Amino acid sequence: MKISSLTGRGNYFEDFVVGKVMRHARGKTVGETENVLITNLVMNTAQGHFNEHAMKDTSFGQRLSYGGVNFSLALGLASQDTTENALAELGLDKIRLRAPVFHGDTIYAYSEVLEVKPSDREDAGEVRFRHWGVNQDDKVVFEGERRALIKRRSHWADK
Repeated sequence: MKISSLTGRGNYFEDFVVGKVMRHARGKTVGETENVLITNLVMNTAQGHFNEHAMKDTSFGQRLSYGGVNFSLALGLASQDTTENALAELGLDKIRLRAPVFHGDTIYAYSEVLEVKPSDREDAGEVRFRHWGVNQDDKVVFEGERRALIKRRSHWADK
């Protein structure tokens, strides 16, 4: 599998080719603050995300980062290369949380272009991506598909 990287600039609809795989440049270490904040904001009451004492005797031995945080980070890391020029998010599908993420783990993201197709709009087209996130040990922690409506260079580049 040949992996490339875009710059985050000029990634219009025309730049996406089926089969292209991108390793996104940045990683993000999962901190306690964002995990606890988002877990509480979405009213997730699962003890595994915020009760260290309750988790000590589990197979994990410590608190888990909330899955919503994990896939949001992976999608955010991918956005500079994939959806910087998006006009709309069209869907998220096949979301899978493959391995636990703990405070202090670092997530890196990859994307593959699965489908590129015209839309009813002359100024944009639809792109379907497969995204996945790995931790610092290259273990896949998240995968899923995302569809977005991406600007066409021919309409937007000079505006």
